[in-house]
Amino acid sequence: MIVGLILALVAGSLVGLQNIFNSKVNEHTGSWASTTLVLGMGFLASLMVGLIVEGGNLFNLQNMQSWYWFSGLIGVGVVTCILNGIKLLGPTYAISIVLTSQLCFALLWDSLGWFGLEQVPFTLQQLLGVLVIAGGIIVYKFGGRTVEAGEQL
Repeated sequence: MIVGLILALVAGSLVGLQNIFNSKVNEHTGSWASTTLVLGMGFLASLMVGLIVEGGNLFNLQNMQSWYWFSGLIGVGVVTCILNGIKLLGPTYAISIVLTSQLCFALLWDSLGWFGLEQVPFTLQQLLGVLVIAGGIIVYKFGGRTVEAGEQL
């Protein structure tokens, strides 16, 4: 379990870092060029590492559901939406919403047992946890007031 927690923490930090880099690329190109660069470079990197780590077994795709192939198309939507969300909302606010949405849908799909997941009973504590996170986003966005130069409270 500890390894899983560490990997999840590392993944979260990498997603945050990737989004910063992606938004900087997006400032100089556009969302479609950025998406192409991000996913293309990701493809090349994962192909090289996969070949080194797994060798020829990398392409052993037997017994895979055909609808899993749409994952790459979903990735295009993810990158494009995050790029534009960050451009319109700023990184912290956009990613807060992305992560909360991700948590809500993961909870929904777990609770319903969709997409081949083992069904997990929905609990009030899970709902409360999601609502606390959503409340935190609201506090973050609307709770603070910045003071302009020369302005007094």
